[in-house]
Amino acid sequence: MVNLPTPIQEISHPLLEEKQIQLFVKRDDLVHPEIMGNKWRKLKYNLEEMKSNKQTSLVTMGGAYSNHIAATAAAAHEHKIQAVGIIRGDELDENSNPTLRFAHSKGMQLHFANRHRFRDFRENLRLIKEEYPDHYFLPEGGTNELAVKGCTEIINEITIPFDIIVTPIGTGGTFAGLVKSASESQKVAGISSLKGDFISSEMSRLLQKMNIKSKNYSIITRYHFGGYGKTNTELIDFINWFKENFGIPLEPIYTGKSFFGVWDMIKTDKFEKNLKIVLLHTGGLQGIKGFNRKNENIIQ
Repeated sequence: MVNLPTPIQEISHPLLEEKQIQLFVKRDDLVHPEIMGNKWRKLKYNLEEMKSNKQTSLVTMGGAYSNHIAATAAAAHEHKIQAVGIIRGDELDENSNPTLRFAHSKGMQLHFANRHRFRDFRENLRLIKEEYPDHYFLPEGGTNELAVKGCTEIINEITIPFDIIVTPIGTGGTFAGLVKSASESQKVAGISSLKGDFISSEMSRLLQKMNIKSKNYSIITRYHFGGYGKTNTELIDFINWFKENFGIPLEPIYTGKSFFGVWDMIKTDKFEKNLKIVLLHTGGLQGIKGFNRKNENIIQ
């Protein structure tokens, strides 16, 4: 079921010809039908570590619409691992939205925690280990050293020469993996879906923690559309336009904002001419059903 290396799709459009930019999409959304994109990459070596430790159960954390929760549930089911998901929001249950229903259908045990309890779990690993002593722990979003290792393999699959690779930023594991594996001539740009310039210092700390010394990267913070999970009609219209024109579905939390940002920067001449840019599609398409259920702006 794993499709590796994931394909690279060139985008053709009059704007790109006018601006003399070559644009490609690394289709990591096609790596696996249920364990998409960076989530498959992040889980790869963590699952291998579990097997080497002879562990058969894991515990992780996430929000109600978490791509990480959905992907981990699918991976655990495929690998015959028992999985527990600690979900933020004690008002929720396994039927609250499509993401939670999917995770539950894959056999994940969903434990719902109020916001205070969830924050305590996230900030104090000891509490997790006390409550789930025999479980392998995956942090919220799945970012740890083994996740970064998995994400370093993305660039190795890109056989065309390129100047810049662009990724959405959430917890930063994919970004760190790209920075670690990029050559000196390749730049990594991360587009944050979170509001605030704090993300730059957080990514700096993450790179330092992972002992990644490269400085050949940039973080772009102006395409958050109001913050994590926030959208507007302009973003949704772009997502639908992009799919209609290029056959590539995007979701509004990460990839939609990242692709919108690059397209806007091309339009406004923020890139030099004659660049080859790779957009990394990190998956997350499972979240579209939940978004459409909550919002009037419908993604096609």
